[in-house]
Amino acid sequence: MKSMDFDWKPLALVPLLALLMVPLIGSSSTWITLTVAGLAMGMIIFVIASGLTLVFGLMDVLNFGHGVFIALGAFVATSVLGAMSDWTNSDVLWRNLVAVFPAMLVAMAVAGAVGLAFERFIVRPVYGQHLKQILITMGGMIIGEELIKVVWGPAQIALPLPEGMRGSLFLGDAAIEKYRLMAVAVGLGVFLTLTWVLGRTKIGLLIRAGVQDREMVESLGYRIKRLFIGVFVVGSALAGLGGVMWGLYQQTVTPQMGAQVNVLIFIVIIVGGLGSTGGALIGALLVGLMANYTGFLAPKVALFSNIALMVGVLLWRPQGVYPVANR
Repeated sequence: MKSMDFDWKPLALVPLLALLMVPLIGSSSTWITLTVAGLAMGMIIFVIASGLTLVFGLMDVLNFGHGVFIALGAFVATSVLGAMSDWTNSDVLWRNLVAVFPAMLVAMAVAGAVGLAFERFIVRPVYGQHLKQILITMGGMIIGEELIKVVWGPAQIALPLPEGMRGSLFLGDAAIEKYRLMAVAVGLGVFLTLTWVLGRTKIGLLIRAGVQDREMVESLGYRIKRLFIGVFVVGSALAGLGGVMWGLYQQTVTPQMGAQVNVLIFIVIIVGGLGSTGGALIGALLVGLMANYTGFLAPKVALFSNIALMVGVLLWRPQGVYPVANR
């Protein structure tokens, strides 16, 4: 892995996009509200996409079934939070957090466990075969959605925000929703943790070395296969966490929600550079900002605007903003 100076140019894309929208939106308070909302949405999408980024970047697996872990995490959260209504109905924030964080942990544990089975029975037979990976993981997602319907039913289920997380804080005339600030904090926490583990720990070193030269690492006595299975489980767990956050963001969950979010996820990892955690963060923030700005200015082109964003970035950098191959 050759060393090179850090490329700061992609980092400028996020503030550049935000500044370009100031004259179009006009009102500074509306711009602040939309910008914070976009950053929060971007952080939630990053948490979801980071799992898929890990799995592709470190294992070279195209997991189109990633959406089932998103939906699973959200539905698990409905059950956990529903059982803790005394805590979620309180208008005291710390009591809400006592309910929400366990819901996140349980969702991650369940999604990780299902991810372990998914890797064993669906992904493992097709390692190194991208076309078969796409087909079989999409089939796995369809089966997973049907199993979710068996457990929770096919209907849409409400996932309301706890009382203490509702409402907004005001910065002048700009309203900033409390939950969006929490989403930004959780997303930053996930990014910093992934960066530290992959870049500063022995496990991260072994995983990255295994990607470069698997046989050499195995000859030293390390079981790379188990590490890679662990990566898949962590990626699934992160999807479960993202599902909880997305469900609370939308305040409803459906069995098909993972498939619906998949479009945004793949835009993010393509913009970021396949397998790049830092690139996924930038891609997610760009997608979140673009969705909120265009949703305000021209709602009918909101989804197309993110596709146009992806096309524009790929015309500039065909391999994404931080391609792993060049790092």
